[in-house]
Parts: sequence; C-alpha cells; structure tokens
Amino acid sequence: MKLKTMNDPKLDYKNEFPVELVNPDISPYKNSNTGIDYVITLDSGLSGPHVFISSIVHGNEPCGALAIDWFLKNDYRPLSGKLTLGFMNIEAYLSFDPLNPNRTRWVEEDFNRLWAEGVLEDPKRKRTSEFLRANEVKNIVSQVDYLLDIHSMQKPCVPLMMAGMLKKGIDFARDVGMQMPIISDSGHNEGMRMRDYFGFSNKESQKNALLVECGQHWAKSSEIVAIETMIRFLRTTSIMDENFADDFIYKNKALNFQNDVYKVGEIITIKSENFKFDQDWQGFETLKKGVLIGKDDDEEVYAPFEETILIMPSKRLFPGKTAVRLAYKLSDYH
Repeated sequence: MKLKTMNDPKLDYKNEFPVELVNPDISPYKNSNTGIDYVITLDSGLSGPHVFISSIVHGNEPCGALAIDWFLKNDYRPLSGKLTLGFMNIEAYLSFDPLNPNRTRWVEEDFNRLWAEGVLEDPKRKRTSEFLRANEVKNIVSQVDYLLDIHSMQKPCVPLMMAGMLKKGIDFARDVGMQMPIISDSGHNEGMRMRDYFGFSNKESQKNALLVECGQHWAKSSEIVAIETMIRFLRTTSIMDENFADDFIYKNKALNFQNDVYKVGEIITIKSENFKFDQDWQGFETLKKGVLIGKDDDEEVYAPFEETILIMPSKRLFPGKTAVRLAYKLSDYH
C-alpha cells in the first residue's frame, strides 16, 4: 500500500506520555474474505446476530488492533451468527511513529466525524483518505446488528463506555458489565461518530452500538481493558459462550471503577485560535457549578451543573474541535 504523507500540522504537538504498547503487525489480515482489505468475517454458519468489532478508527490508538490481533491469534470462532473484525484507518495506523505518536491520528481528517446521513454519499465532498476508507467499509457497518468501536484517550483517565443518547445504549453498556462509567452523549458538533450511524442511533431499531475509551493511548492497561471489553461484549451478544476467555479475565483483571451513568449536557466546541483551559484537566474531574473551566478568546467557560464532570478534555485546541464535554450524574437511572 502506498501511504500518503501525514499532512496535518495541527497534529504535531508534543507527547509527554510513555509509549508502552507495540503496534501489532496487521499485514497478515490485509487479504480478507470480505473483499475489503483488513476487514475479516468469521461466519459460524448458524443463525444469530452479526457483530462487528472495530479498531484503529484513529491511527494512533493501538489497543483495539491489539485486541483483534489477540482474538485472531487465539483462533477463536463464533458459536452462532457472524463476527466481523475491522482495522479501519489503515493509512494512518501504518504510518505510526512512536517518536511522534500524535501525528498519526488521521491522514487528512477525523475518520470518526463522517457518519451523519448523506456525508459519505456527498459527490461534492473532498475525497480524503478517511472519506475513501469510510466508503469502503460503510456497507458492512450498515449490515451489522451490534458494534463495539474500541478507542483510547489523549490523557490518563478512567476508562469510559460511550453509550450514545438512547436508553438501549445505556442498557447494553450495563449488560456488558465492564466496571467503568457509562456516558450518555451525542458525540461531537463537528460530525457524527460511527457508533451513531443510522440504526445505532434510532430508538426504533434493534441495532445497538458502544464505543469504549480504554484509557491513555499508549498505556499497557489500555490493551487489557480493550481485550476484556471485547470479551464481555461478545458474550453479551450471545455469539460466544458465556465463559469465553475466562482465563484472560482471571489472569489480567481490568481496572475496576464505579459504573454509574452520566449524561453529557453541554459540548464545548472551540470557536477561536485562542482557547485555553484554566488548568491541565486530565478528565473525569468533578467541578462545582460556576468553576472556571477555560476561556475561548474572551469568552469564559464555566461548569454549568451542580456537579459537572469533565469528559475527555482535549489537547487539540483548534477551531471546530471539541474542547471538552460536560456531564452530570444520572443518579436516578435504573
């Protein structure tokens, strides 16, 4: 594959975190049985749901690729239904440089902001690397019943399960049973995520999706969280035995956090070139109402809720991007 030069200078910001993970070699998975490079379907031949595990939507988030590689190297197979395993933003991933790891989040644009209705079909839209790859995979994504999209975060933070805006997503997250906070949110004003594509965000549809943020991008613990989340997700969809991969869970117990439900009530989208946080927020801090979060040029941003939870404050502080999402606890959720 001829790779495009990574050409977004906005991604050239300093990395202060150790790169503990080694990207797996995914070249054996290029020539697949789906007709789409790096997208593999394992069909049990028996009736059941079609489940999709997605990785490297962002090229510098290797934990999902490590999880899929672990599954395939162990030669696991679904007992019913079908399982599709996808490596998504290939060009960005294959260009990863541990000495400049932020730069390969994308090639030309964010793969995970392209999934609103009509975007991928827009004939006037620029044919970026991400746009073309998303069009390669969109048909199979639209076919699946359940999706787990595996991600990681810029800063050290407790893992988060992003369940979308609907009750079905929150309930699904609870069924999966990972001990991590569940976040009900609509994503980003910049564009729709793959986890919200068509039926996943339609309350009348039986389709369901989760996005897991496993921890800091290159922390060893993120790999463990990714694999355990995948294991529990596959059990929940019923295509794997309820005791599938117990040995991994017992040996590599993922970090154990509370799993209350939080709702994002406000998304702070950056307007100017001069956005600055008041402090170096790491994520999941709880602030009292009225505490200064940051400034967008001369506009001050304050915590709006009695207890405001900071969801994934960003290091990419340029116009149009999400600076941070502000949430509150759904204490009465059942």
